[in-house]
Amino acid sequence: MGDRLNVGDHLLLNDRLVNWQKFAIQPTRVLLYHKPAGEVVTRRDPQGRPIVFTQLPKLATARWIAVGRLDINTSGLLLVTNNGELANRLMHPSSQIEREYAVRVLGEVSDAIIEKLKKGVELEDGIAKFDDIKFYAGEGANKWYYVTVSEGRNRLVRRLWESQAVVVSRLIRVRYGPIVLPERLKNHSFYEITDKELDLLFEFAKLDKTDAEVVDKAQSIKPSKPHKIRPRIHKP
Repeated sequence: MGDRLNVGDHLLLNDRLVNWQKFAIQPTRVLLYHKPAGEVVTRRDPQGRPIVFTQLPKLATARWIAVGRLDINTSGLLLVTNNGELANRLMHPSSQIEREYAVRVLGEVSDAIIEKLKKGVELEDGIAKFDDIKFYAGEGANKWYYVTVSEGRNRLVRRLWESQAVVVSRLIRVRYGPIVLPERLKNHSFYEITDKELDLLFEFAKLDKTDAEVVDKAQSIKPSKPHKIRPRIHKP
């Protein structure tokens, strides 16, 4: 008890050699999971609802960390990683990382409402706004918009629309920072980003890939806007 292992040390347990070094340093992995509505982003659910982590490959060590959350009725892009520092960089409020959603709304959306939502409205937890709103398609009562926010507050997109008496009937996250939901990635499916894409993500997060555990947490981590990472999906 209390002894420390150093690189090159051999560990015997009951006269059997233990490959302990594989538990010391693990390569960073990042998955893009297409979460369907109805699944919850939690490790245990007392109500017995489907859990996203049961859909992911098992790790020999450590565990998957969800980068942000999606509520049970929201589908789309969910990033998971085994690197806690990377997850923290991508979630920290000071990072102000953009999240983009495709949203189908029910109700009349006037130019005045759009202007108000972009300027800012008072919610129960403070002022909030959309950084951008773009009309996509639809006629009559149902219309599709693309909206962008730079905060991860709970149910923020829904609450912003509801503050203007507009009901959200469907919500899909299509982008998180530079990561775009691949068009061919189906519900319940995941894609592991390549080393090249991972390098771009570390650069975006201003994190040294080779020294992720000893970064200066006090430095500003507001990233610049790089090119979007649009992963290529390999056929099964």
